[in-house]
Amino acid sequence: MGASSDVPAARSAVRVLAHLASHAGPSSAVAIARELDLPRSTVYHLLAVLAEEGFVTHLPEARRWGLGLAALGLGSAYARQAPLTRLGQPLVARLVDSTRQSAHLAVLHGREVLYLVEERAPGRPALVTDVDVSLPSHLTASGRAILAGLPAAQVRALFPGPASFADRTGTGPRSPGELRAVLRGVRARGWATEDGEVTPGLASVAHAAVDHTGRPVAGIAVTFVAADVPEPERAALAAAAGRAAAELSRRLGAGPR
Repeated sequence: MGASSDVPAARSAVRVLAHLASHAGPSSAVAIARELDLPRSTVYHLLAVLAEEGFVTHLPEARRWGLGLAALGLGSAYARQAPLTRLGQPLVARLVDSTRQSAHLAVLHGREVLYLVEERAPGRPALVTDVDVSLPSHLTASGRAILAGLPAAQVRALFPGPASFADRTGTGPRSPGELRAVLRGVRARGWATEDGEVTPGLASVAHAAVDHTGRPVAGIAVTFVAADVPEPERAALAAAAGRAAAELSRRLGAGPR
């Protein structure tokens, strides 16, 4: 037998991760214990440690466990389980209920944001930000919230020159310097905003959610008819989006911010 036989806890942790990777969706701790023939107490301990390190994520509504962001190296299994979608869906739904405005969750995908969750409030206008739709990140509130938390070198790599800046409505940053100014405003204000840069007449406010390393991984935004929401009221909507983003961050293993 090799030296690996001397570390049964490590072997069990690998078995738990392999089990989660082999299933199309999250599993309960009881099911993991049963299928791997491990004591429940051992499984709960392993899951707690793996969650602390970001390799698994607890889904409280479903009482199940799925792969976490640190398991990106597991490739397609991570994409299948889409933990951000599963964790974010109930939070975005609650955000819509509390604000009576439409809301969404998006992630950075190259220079664009990809929308994973979209919830339209009753009676609100249709949005272009549907699930699986991509839009230029520098024009969207959710994209700006994420970009503002990234290292400056990464932002420069994404937007090296004027040719990097797509346009939708004739407004928004069109150069690296203009984008830097927008992102400075996001950091100073504490939340991101856009007004008519994606769709004329509509505006959005957003906060970023972070993982266990503090890296921004998603943006949660509220979108509304700009003429219906005066500037002072937008801060309240941003605060609501911030609470949802903070809860998503907590579920991803981030500490207090």
